[in-house]
Amino acid sequence: MNTQKNTRWMHSARFFLFVAALSGALIMFQAVPAWANDNQEATQIIDKACMTFNNFMNDDNMGLFRDLLKKAKAVVIAPSLLKGAFIVGASGGNAVAVTLDEKSGEWSKPGFFAIGGASFGLQIGGQASEVILLAMTERGANSLMTNSFKLGVDAGIAAGPVGIGAQAATANLSADIVSFSRSKGLYGGVSLDGAVIAVRGTLNEAFYGRKVSSADILARHEAVENPRTACLEGGLMKFSEETMTSRR
Repeated sequence: MNTQKNTRWMHSARFFLFVAALSGALIMFQAVPAWANDNQEATQIIDKACMTFNNFMNDDNMGLFRDLLKKAKAVVIAPSLLKGAFIVGASGGNAVAVTLDEKSGEWSKPGFFAIGGASFGLQIGGQASEVILLAMTERGANSLMTNSFKLGVDAGIAAGPVGIGAQAATANLSADIVSFSRSKGLYGGVSLDGAVIAVRGTLNEAFYGRKVSSADILARHEAVENPRTACLEGGLMKFSEETMTSRR
């Protein structure tokens, strides 16, 4: 009798372990695609951010942008923002940000953000623009260390003039953050006053393989690595080196 009870107990225990193992496997199976999708999205944003940065660097109308970049404390690159405003996290509102360590002259690894503003709504069929924000003050750069902040409220923002003679307008640019945009040869056209910039923590975690905050990446220059940042880092470092050489 005891033998039969023991046998039934062993079968029950094995069945329980089997169900537990199967449940765990299903959870892992479901989690992997989500992680992989986040990593893929983050990689695409980084690649596009590199192209956007190069587009601005090679654009003859972006002379003022390049001049201010020499003094910028942080850079936010949004490869594709819809004209108008956008819901935070929506497609087309993604960006990466880097900060400059003024002591070493090195740029941080990029952190992932979304730019949006629910109060504006989403313009269906709106023209997409490449946008780069330059944080010119400590206040502007430090805003990126928070989970989210509002442009025009938590940090002042102004649209940077472009084209010939734009350098003459720098006297009026005293904002924390200066924005530049371009869209198929057109310039300006994107108003970010009132827009919200928010951290995309899931992309940071997926891209770098561990949980890390924007402050870890941008302020503490945490040792995170991903070879896909090489293009963007290379462009920034090349500009910094050229700037230092010109000052000698």
